[in-house]
Amino acid sequence: MKITVFGATGGVGREVVRQALEAGHEVTAVVRDPARLPVPAHERLRVATILDVTDPEAVLSVVSGQDAVVSALGPANNKQARTAPVTGPALSAITSAMDRAGVRRLSAVSAAPVGPLPEGAGFFTRAVVYPLLRRLLRDVYADLADMEAAMAAGGTEWTVIRPPMLRNRPRTGTYRRAIGGNVRGGRVIGRADVADALLAALTDPACTRRAVGVAT
Repeated sequence: MKITVFGATGGVGREVVRQALEAGHEVTAVVRDPARLPVPAHERLRVATILDVTDPEAVLSVVSGQDAVVSALGPANNKQARTAPVTGPALSAITSAMDRAGVRRLSAVSAAPVGPLPEGAGFFTRAVVYPLLRRLLRDVYADLADMEAAMAAGGTEWTVIRPPMLRNRPRTGTYRRAIGGNVRGGRVIGRADVADALLAALTDPACTRRAVGVAT
């Protein structure tokens, strides 16, 4: 596959690039600063610099001719994370460009608190953990909710991956999934496994137009 990766210099994004190359895909890594991409040069890797991923015309140039798009964008990847929305406007531009280019498959990382409470969640999770997170990071989660809405409104075959707290851990491939919900008791997951989930969703019909919770 030919895959465009947005947010390629972030913790999840760089793992998506590495794993996609290891799997034999052709990758276009979209970055603001090429010097921040810690992935060695590769014959199947193209690095594209775009300063504004909310510009549909700029985005069109890197999604045209591709088979799929992965977004590892997140508020933490932007210095104005707490003052300006990032993922919502970006995915609005990306889905618009994909529709124009005829590119169908899209996966993007969101966050577990944007989704429903896990089935069977205990009192502490229901009464303390989720309400506290949603209050402290309300702007971040509002931005991610806008992102998910923009994806759902477009014509792509999208998948949203909702992880809990992220850790820098090696890929295991043994994480749990909950299609349409969040993983019961799921508190953490490695960034490399989130990348694995983003790539796996591109070829899994069960994930099409669905949100998928993941956790170890």
